[in-house]
Amino acid sequence: MDLVDIIAEKRFLGQEFLTWLWFKSEERGGAVALPDLGDVGVLFEKHMLLEHGEGDAHEKVICQGLQAELNEARTGLRMGKKLEQARILLGQGDYEWSLTLKASVFDFRSVKVPKTMTASEEANDPAAVEARLLDKIGLYEQGVRLVDELFRLYLNLRLSPEWEAELARLRAWVRRKE
Repeated sequence: MDLVDIIAEKRFLGQEFLTWLWFKSEERGGAVALPDLGDVGVLFEKHMLLEHGEGDAHEKVICQGLQAELNEARTGLRMGKKLEQARILLGQGDYEWSLTLKASVFDFRSVKVPKTMTASEEANDPAAVEARLLDKIGLYEQGVRLVDELFRLYLNLRLSPEWEAELARLRAWVRRKE
């Protein structure tokens, strides 16, 4: 089995993860509890891409709007479409990351890290420029680590006996109409 076949076979995990994460973010008003890290803010914003079918019967649906207006995406889930891509706002402490996550290949797009030092503060100081660059790299790593920990939480639950109860709650959430 080559890499393309493995990706195609396992793409459901990323799609299920995104759907579960959306559910978890709404379950506690935008907070998801991570072991050892505490609550992480998770907000699905303005843009979701859902997919259904394969080959010639493959269709994509883009849902845009405010979080409260993502009812069309929920309707798509009820119709059997899979959440393939979503714009997510993550928050931890005083920091916020904005990113688009493509589920099938776990691809991060349009990542925006928290702002720290402004360019005017560093002026012509090479040490300040280096510090800003290193700070930004660290913030990228921290954002990726948050997503990794959210995925780890999902996988631990997905592989545990508690998954059946969680899946029942997730299905009830999908069926619930606003």
